[in-house]
Amino acid sequence: MKHANLSIFVPHVGCPNQCSFCNQKSISGTQTQPTKSYVKELCFTAEKELSGRCNNAEIAFFGGSFTAIERSYMLELLQAAEPFVHGNVFKGIRISTRPDAINNEILDILKHYGVTAIELGAQSMSDAVLTLNSRGHTASQVEKASNLIRENGFELGLQMMTGLYGSDEQTDRKTALRLAQLKPDTVRIYPTIVVEGTVLADYWRKGVYQPQTLDEAVKLGAWLLDMFEFRCQIPVIRMGLHAQDSLQKDKLAGPYHPAFRELCEARLIYERAIKQAGRPGNYILWISPKSISKINGHGAQTIEKLKQLGYNVTIRQDIHLSGLDIIVEEV
Repeated sequence: MKHANLSIFVPHVGCPNQCSFCNQKSISGTQTQPTKSYVKELCFTAEKELSGRCNNAEIAFFGGSFTAIERSYMLELLQAAEPFVHGNVFKGIRISTRPDAINNEILDILKHYGVTAIELGAQSMSDAVLTLNSRGHTASQVEKASNLIRENGFELGLQMMTGLYGSDEQTDRKTALRLAQLKPDTVRIYPTIVVEGTVLADYWRKGVYQPQTLDEAVKLGAWLLDMFEFRCQIPVIRMGLHAQDSLQKDKLAGPYHPAFRELCEARLIYERAIKQAGRPGNYILWISPKSISKINGHGAQTIEKLKQLGYNVTIRQDIHLSGLDIIVEEV
């Protein structure tokens, strides 16, 4: 096993703002706050299960703004997790937090307790969009926090959202380009979903906010995936929200799909095929065996879409191709 995360959700704790889109209990599926005994139990069980199979797993505190929670509670959780970092399974602790909840003092504490990776919920690099969605921080604070994190030797992760209230495709692309300039080690991309119990739900009901369609989100997601991973060599480690029963129950609108990344990858293959082929005609499309499901599964229907445009495509597999690489051969 190459890598594993033990995800421990700390929902809605430490957030000084009620962001327009946020209902963490629905998104994470977690209704209660973890205790130190619960953290120890989870770590012990995971360590036992992963022993001999994985030696670079991470204990990940997600869901809230970890460094903005009450200091004693933050230390309690870190103290519970830290002893497991010294074993043979967990290489470190990963946390997610707000850009305005990072400073040198906090980074010293995190380093002391074995935190190795910090993800910032940037969401947008447009101050106007951040204000409209009550984020409570600015784009410059994202840049400052990112630089501090990198300077102090932590792995930097950045999270962005597409289709936020007040944003559009051009604004989202500019956000991605600015985030890439910060040279993060990883990126997560989340299309905005309208969830019950949020300000955005009220805006949607009043007709003030119109979320992206799935097709719009996939088209933009394909561009973002290409930009981050293939042009900037920045791994995108998540696209779209995790499937949760609570999310399914509370989701009202927006481009949610349980296999959102595969849809974006299929779109990228589709666009690359058209670009390589040039004009409509008969072609062989050589792809990696690992990409078969990306163009046939989850309603992607890539081949059918190409045929509708006049590209009569036959699929062939090439074990020497990797990832989303393709070769288009005219016949």
